[in-house]
Amino acid sequence: MKTEEIKELFTQFELVSSELEGIECWSARELQNLLGYSKWENFEKVIRKGKDACLNAGEEVSNHFPDVRKMVGIGSKTEREIDDILLTRYACYLIAQNGDSRKPQIAFAQNYFAVQTRKAEIIEQRLLEFERVKAREKLSQTEKQLSGILYERGVDNKGFAIIRSKGDQALFRLSTIQLKRKMAVPANRPVADFLPTISIKAKDFAAEMTSLNVQSKDIKGQTSIEKEHVDNNLAVRRMLTQRGIVPENLPVGEDVKKVQRKLKSEDKKVLKESKKKK
Repeated sequence: MKTEEIKELFTQFELVSSELEGIECWSARELQNLLGYSKWENFEKVIRKGKDACLNAGEEVSNHFPDVRKMVGIGSKTEREIDDILLTRYACYLIAQNGDSRKPQIAFAQNYFAVQTRKAEIIEQRLLEFERVKAREKLSQTEKQLSGILYERGVDNKGFAIIRSKGDQALFRLSTIQLKRKMAVPANRPVADFLPTISIKAKDFAAEMTSLNVQSKDIKGQTSIEKEHVDNNLAVRRMLTQRGIVPENLPVGEDVKKVQRKLKSEDKKVLKESKKKK
């Protein structure tokens, strides 16, 4: 997400927040629109999932999802009363966690409600970390899927490791050993855990292409599949370098495992803070 988009969403979420008896809260009806749900019935399903998560966490649902009524205009200066729910920050966080994080509004909300510091810059940094962790998880899923496809075509785990390494060499113009040395990556850790987000996504894109082409072209055998994977990584490299991005010269990313722990720790603070405010 661009900085301008983050600041715009930050302003929108701030404007609809309110305070009741000293507790920060949001209207479910207003949150519905911010999260991109056009129908209340669809949003109610997500709210129910949030309530279930709240209950499973040992929290009192009514403390975080109290039912209320509100008046809304329906035209010609006429109003009618509708059902609404006041949501604490923790309730909003649970609802966002049950949304589709591929939607920018949901990804923003997951991070906005997970941090207590009310600064757009803090949320922007967390979104960048969140995106990197999600990209790494996606790469792991793609490589697992690719490994399964190759296994069915006579490539064992050792062969898959060789193919993946050849792909990395095509993408970064460095062997795995050289890349680890350049990035100061521990010998027992994957290079991908220390790559910046764009490099992780580049690897994922190349692996996705290999998965697709191996199946659609019915490619078999380690040698043929290795060539396909190398060609796909070379194609991704060309695309990046044409835009002035040289993969092996990008700055090293923070250990993604460390970033994951940091994000999970911040998530736990949401629950802890919600208990303090009771």
